[in-house]
Amino acid sequence: MKIYLAGPDVFLPDAIEIGRRKADICAAHGQSGLYPLDNKIDLTAPDASRQIFCGNEAMMDRADAIIANLTPFRGAGADPGTVYELGYMAGRGKLCLAYSNDPATYADRVSRFMNVTSEDGRLVDAQGLTVEDFGLVDNLMMIHAVELHGCPLVTPAEMPIDVWHDLSAFEACVRMAAARVSQ
Repeated sequence: MKIYLAGPDVFLPDAIEIGRRKADICAAHGQSGLYPLDNKIDLTAPDASRQIFCGNEAMMDRADAIIANLTPFRGAGADPGTVYELGYMAGRGKLCLAYSNDPATYADRVSRFMNVTSEDGRLVDAQGLTVEDFGLVDNLMMIHAVELHGCPLVTPAEMPIDVWHDLSAFEACVRMAAARVSQ
């Protein structure tokens, strides 16, 4: 099975090494990991961002599944590019798996970034906007996309010390994908 490896990992200083580690974990379980940075892109070209987009969509089209890293990125929720990729794959009926190395609920994470209060039985943020509070790790659309198009979101019991380099939850997703192939 070819698995598209989505996530904000591509922004890490050691992004290439993380991609290699993830691909090696996939290979150890008989799967093939497709990492976005494997696309050959001319970053100096005027259309570099479009090349990245088209290359990633082409890679997702070749893939049978996605494993999305939904660990919060630059805020309380998942990386928006990863969320797009998860939706793209779910919309094509492909196997969707995901993990987050932060097991806290979305509402709890929002309160890390701003004051959240209870008003008329709902949580509201500092701007008076409702904070989604279903006890889920992230937005319900992502959580249920994964659940209904693959397997429930994988989270550790406790947040690892290094959320960007601990690949235990990722490997659990790879094992679930491999188990699907053997069924």
